[in-house]
Amino acid sequence: MPNLLIHESSPYLLQHANNPVDWFSWSDEAWTKAKTENKLVLISIGYSACHWCHVMEHESFEDDTVAKIMNEYFICIKVDREQRPDVDQVYMTAVQLMSGSGGWPLNCFTLPDGRPIYGGTYFPKDIWIKTLLTLADVYNDDPEKVLKYAEELTGAVKNSELVPAFVEKQKFTSAILKECVENWTKRFDNREGGPMKAPKFPLPNNYQFLLRHYFFTKDSSLLKHIHLTLEKMAYGGIYDQIGGGFARYSTDAEWKAPHFEKMLYDNAQLVSLYCEAYQFNKNPLYKNIVFETLEFIQREMTSPEGTFYSALDADSEGEEGKYYVWTVDELKKILDDDLKLFADYFNVNEIGHWEEENYILLRKQSDEEIAKRFGISADVLQKKILELKTKVLAIREMRIKPGLDNKILTSWNSLMIKGYADAYSVFHEKEFLNSALKAGNYILENLSREDGGLNRTKNINGFLEDYAFTIEAFISLYQVTFDEKWLNKAKSLLEYSQAHFHDSSSAMFYFTSDLDTALIARKMEVQDNVIPSSNSTMARSLFYLGKYFDEQKYLELSEKMLMQVQEGIPQYGSAYSNWAMLMQHFLYPFYEIAIVGNSVDEKRKQLSEHYIPNAIFTGTKTPSKLFLLQDKIIEGKTLIYVCENKTCKLPTENISDALGQLEYQKL
Repeated sequence: MPNLLIHESSPYLLQHANNPVDWFSWSDEAWTKAKTENKLVLISIGYSACHWCHVMEHESFEDDTVAKIMNEYFICIKVDREQRPDVDQVYMTAVQLMSGSGGWPLNCFTLPDGRPIYGGTYFPKDIWIKTLLTLADVYNDDPEKVLKYAEELTGAVKNSELVPAFVEKQKFTSAILKECVENWTKRFDNREGGPMKAPKFPLPNNYQFLLRHYFFTKDSSLLKHIHLTLEKMAYGGIYDQIGGGFARYSTDAEWKAPHFEKMLYDNAQLVSLYCEAYQFNKNPLYKNIVFETLEFIQREMTSPEGTFYSALDADSEGEEGKYYVWTVDELKKILDDDLKLFADYFNVNEIGHWEEENYILLRKQSDEEIAKRFGISADVLQKKILELKTKVLAIREMRIKPGLDNKILTSWNSLMIKGYADAYSVFHEKEFLNSALKAGNYILENLSREDGGLNRTKNINGFLEDYAFTIEAFISLYQVTFDEKWLNKAKSLLEYSQAHFHDSSSAMFYFTSDLDTALIARKMEVQDNVIPSSNSTMARSLFYLGKYFDEQKYLELSEKMLMQVQEGIPQYGSAYSNWAMLMQHFLYPFYEIAIVGNSVDEKRKQLSEHYIPNAIFTGTKTPSKLFLLQDKIIEGKTLIYVCENKTCKLPTENISDALGQLEYQKL
């Protein structure tokens, strides 16, 4: 018989609906039962694309003997970490404090009131059984000892990453960013790109900051590392060479063997990164990555309503990566005489060999190098490779596909909206804008609440990241459409966030709303990770909206938040890269570029051909009450105003003259 998860909408929870474990979802019912029966609680957290979550389910949660022990001694709660990142944050912190590491599946045991007592990640079946029985015995024999440990651990969870009350600090200087990059470069892998370690995660925000740092400092060694990393990721097995899009991370230091799940948030941010890099140096490889990744998003991750699904599983037919890897015989049947060229291009050789007879397709050389070896032009090679990739993709489409997590999450959709808006800004493809607008309007119409707030999904209240990334996405939509509804909605969401998430003492924002049922700790997300932190994103949006609406209080709050983290930036730049980009805005000239007149869209497109990371754009064809646009229209002309700190230089109709008014400083 199915358990209670059969009534859930989350694909991850539904995967466990037929387990013999009496799973509950996170609910008052589960906690009431735990207190009534005085049982320990198992909180088991994962997500649908998680390989080791599947392994533990198969080994333990589908086993009748194991399930009997779990049901007898514990109240068992299954949590989709993507639906409830607040729960994941709290119990991940607890497990990291206990064990020094974390990951998924995350299994944390608690008292009936939710206070943690023990936990870990993946447990092999025999160790899992032993753990269950030991905990049950200890709780029965010495509950006072368990209670004492729970009190200590819960206190540590509450104090972890706690931001203290704000006190005035010394004003930050460019020396902080200089020290940050100097320390960071010591950890660069200058052979394979990225950090000098394995596994390797893409971390797009890191390279956006580093590219901007080069922009201000002209440190050529930095530019070399950025290009190396972007090229190695694009060439590696972490990138789906046939179907486009990136896997979550590489298991090795060479970007070769991915952990094969594909996440919406990674691909959204990588689109933005490669757009920015292309805008900087017009490398055709970067453009190709953007277009192929967005083709993948359209083909496999877009709903009929125009929203974006959450993830594709690492596994298909019970095997990790089976959908993506190839044997020589399979490729020979598809490509026949063209196999030699294809195999050389994608390293169907000892370089690409993975497991047994399977090969991961990856690149090592440029088109020009391979074309020269085969005695053809690069153009001819590219057309041929596209033809062969199309053939291979058509056959791959017939395979059993990895599982799709079709959840629509507000925050991740907002990252993808921004990715599409960035792609439209750089490449001017109308379908990119249409995709961004369709998803943006879906959030307005289906995920917005009557009280002015947002839902994370249709039935879960939004968390700070949902607000932060939606505000950021709506600012991006404004900058490519100049439709003020997006800017006004961004402002209203910011004000809602201040009312329900803000902590005036620390100047930071809590991850959960004051309307939510309290967990054992109310956390703040400060450090940037695979997704920029919700606080750093909110701080950047406060800066931009402060400029757009001439709200000094927004700018002051943004600066206060930055001051609270400034000491961490030099030590660990990778975890503060989004904050560091905000610091660049405060330290270097920052421009408001206003375009007014009938040809506003054309002028905006011409300006977007250039890399201008230290500016916001605003524009209108008709009179506007927006602060930056007031009293600027002159009949019959389309004018560009370059402004800084509320002071505008002489308007011009000429793009090159406007660019000449942008003065850049060095560190």
